[in-house]
Amino acid sequence: MTNMAVIGCGYWGPNLVRNFSALPDCKVKTVCDADPSRLSHMKHLYPHVSTCNDPASVINDPSIDAVAIATPVRTHYNLAEKVLQAGKHALIEKPMAASVQECNGLVSLADKLKLTLMVGHTFLYSPQVHAIKDIVDSGELGKILYVSSRRLNLGLFQKDINVAWDLAPHDIAIVLYVLGEMPQCVSCQGKAHITDGIEDVTNMTLHFPSGVFAMIQSSWLDPSKTREVTFVGTKKMLVYDDIEQTEKIKVYDKRVEVPPHYDTFEQFKYSYHYGDVYSPHIKQAEPLRTECQHFVECIQQGIRPLSDGHNGLMVVRVLEAASNSLKNSGGHTQL
Repeated sequence: MTNMAVIGCGYWGPNLVRNFSALPDCKVKTVCDADPSRLSHMKHLYPHVSTCNDPASVINDPSIDAVAIATPVRTHYNLAEKVLQAGKHALIEKPMAASVQECNGLVSLADKLKLTLMVGHTFLYSPQVHAIKDIVDSGELGKILYVSSRRLNLGLFQKDINVAWDLAPHDIAIVLYVLGEMPQCVSCQGKAHITDGIEDVTNMTLHFPSGVFAMIQSSWLDPSKTREVTFVGTKKMLVYDDIEQTEKIKVYDKRVEVPPHYDTFEQFKYSYHYGDVYSPHIKQAEPLRTECQHFVECIQQGIRPLSDGHNGLMVVRVLEAASNSLKNSGGHTQL
């Protein structure tokens, strides 16, 4: 049995408590938050769980084996460092930390102490994303030409990070996982409309060694909630719409063919292929439940998580490069 604690019971923390509490080989012992009303709410939902308002109470409790951190990004490093130093395993919500330097520090500490360090890249535990990787790896789409991702909605506005750091980690994690490579360079443009200095709309581009080009659009200022990723290949195209209730993935047998030989401009004609559309059957599962179960299994079996500290570091490397590009009016930043 793994005894868990959750620090941070605002927007996401209660989801972690719910899922960890449902696992047969895990017990949520303590929840921690600075807001008494949030603690009262959690106590009402889970009467058996202890509550506290000081993370030190969690960190110093020898009966707690692991801690999930769901607090503002600026606090991730200090909390996770103390959790690891106390000999406890750590699950940190995305993004892992506020800088590459902080991520490197946590990865080194976890490796040194032989503790499980995992980052909450929830979509890596989605059966749909695993299906996309299988389809791409099989070659069914052909050579991937580009990826387009849109994650848009009205809010939730953050005070300490911009929209790229808030929403794009999901899309970056998906793209890196499916393509299996890191970008060579990143560029990013954005605009702060509501809060000075905090961009609420960004457009990020990633250039990969294989020639793939990825575009990631993020917004807190859009009338419609959109969660869509498109993979365009030389043979077929795939659209992943996470808003869809049933057919989240659709594969389109569509492509453009260029004639191999032509003598004059008049003979040059593109050929447009329009075939069938199909949606693969995928067994539904809550990604967060799978993520929480995976964390517990990694602790109990001593295996490396899919979204380990190194994975979290890769995503923050891209985010930090995007921030540098924003400061440079969208110029390319090498990784």
